[in-house]
Amino acid sequence: MSPTGGVSHGVSPQGGTIETVSPAGESAGIVIVGAGQAGFQVAASLREAGFSQAITLVGDEAELPYQRPPLSKAYLTGKTDAAGLALRPASYLAEHRLVHRTSSRATAIDRAAKRLHLAGGETLAYDHLVLATGARNRALPVPGADLPGVYQLRSLADADALKAALGTASRVAIVGAGFIGLEFAGICAAAGRDVTVIEAADRPMARAVSPEVAAFFSEAHRQAGVRFVFGSGVSAIENGAGRAGAVWLGDGTRLAADLVLVGIGVVPNQDLAAEAGLAVGDGILTDAFLRTDDPAISALGDAARVPSRFAGGAPTRIESVQNAVDQARCLAARLMGHPAAYDAVPWFWSDQGRHKLQIAGLTVPDDARVVRPTESGLSVFRFRDGHLSGVETVDRPGDHMASRRILALGLPLRPEEAADPGYDLKALATGRA
Repeated sequence: MSPTGGVSHGVSPQGGTIETVSPAGESAGIVIVGAGQAGFQVAASLREAGFSQAITLVGDEAELPYQRPPLSKAYLTGKTDAAGLALRPASYLAEHRLVHRTSSRATAIDRAAKRLHLAGGETLAYDHLVLATGARNRALPVPGADLPGVYQLRSLADADALKAALGTASRVAIVGAGFIGLEFAGICAAAGRDVTVIEAADRPMARAVSPEVAAFFSEAHRQAGVRFVFGSGVSAIENGAGRAGAVWLGDGTRLAADLVLVGIGVVPNQDLAAEAGLAVGDGILTDAFLRTDDPAISALGDAARVPSRFAGGAPTRIESVQNAVDQARCLAARLMGHPAAYDAVPWFWSDQGRHKLQIAGLTVPDDARVVRPTESGLSVFRFRDGHLSGVETVDRPGDHMASRRILALGLPLRPEEAADPGYDLKALATGRA
C-alpha cells in the first residue's frame, strides 16, 4: 500500500495479487485483529514506511500492547514491572495515530462487505484486514482443572495471579515440561519452593530439542532442586477445601500441591478465519507472502501456517517473538508495494535458571545429531540429508549467532566440521573461512 488513496490490485513479480492503495478515493484503512507482538509490529512498520491512512488495532485485553516472553521470566521475578512490558508507551500510539480498541473481541468477518464485526454489535470497515489473533493455552481435560489454585500463563492477568499465588505456595506441581513449565520451575526452585514437573514424554522439551540438550536441562534443574516425573499423565486435580490440593497421576500416584501450573502447549486462534470461510488447519493457512485465500486478508504470527524453506517448503506454524516481528515487517513491506516471500531463519530462546537455551532452524526427531565439545555449555548441530537443519546451544551465544547466519545463507557445513571444536564457525558465517 502507498501512503494515500483507495484500493487497487496488481501482480507481484513472483506471481499473485498484491493489494495496494491508489491515490484516488476514500480509504477505510487497515484493521488488525490482535494487539500483541505481531499485530503491533505490523502497525508500527506501516507507519515507519509512510502509510498515512487509518490503522486500527483490535485487542481483547485492556492493556497497551506488551511483550509476553518476560511474563515467565523477569516479570515473575520482579526484575521488570508492567510498564516495562509495554512495547511502546501510550504517547507512541497517539503520535502515530494508531487507534487501539482495548477489551474488544472480533466476532465475525463479512468478507463481501469488508467489515469486521465486534462483540456488542459494532462493525469496522477495512480495506485490508490483518489476522494476528495469536494462540490460546491448551486446556487440561481432567476433573478439577478449573479449581482455584490451577493456573496457566499466557497473559499479564495470568502472570499477576500466578505471582500472587507463588508468594504463599509451598508445594508446586507443573504439568508439562516445555519452555514455560521449565522457566517457572527454575523460578520456583530459586524461591525455595518444593516443585515437581510432570511430563508425559520421557524427557523435557521432547518435541523441541535433542536428547543431549534435554539431558543437560534435566540435570541442571535437578541440581537446583526440581523433581521430575516423566512418562506419566495427569488424571485429576484433587479438590482440597475448595481449591487445588493435589495432583493425581495416571498410575494412581498422588502429589500434594497447593499451586498447579498447566503448560501443555497452545491452540491457534483460527475460529474467526474458519467461520469466514478461510482455509485453516492447525492455524490460518497463507502463502509465502502471508496472504490468505482472500486477497484482502492476511495472517501472521502464532495463528498462521506459512510455507518455510526450513521445513522443506511445508506450511509451518512458528510460536516465537522473532517470527512475529519478522513476519510483521514482511507483511508491512508487501502492503506498501514491496513484496517478498517470508524467508527469515526461525530462532527461539528460553532462560531456565542460570542457563540460556537458544535454537536456530527447524528440526525433526530423525535429524542426525553432532555434539560439539565445549568447556562450558553445549552446542548440538542437527543435519538432514547431509545439510544443516538446526542448531541448539546452551550458554554458547557465539555458536548461535554464527549458526543463524549459516542457515540464512545456506552455507555448507559438514558434520565433521561441526564436531571439530577448532573449526571456526564465525569465519564461515562471515565469509572468511
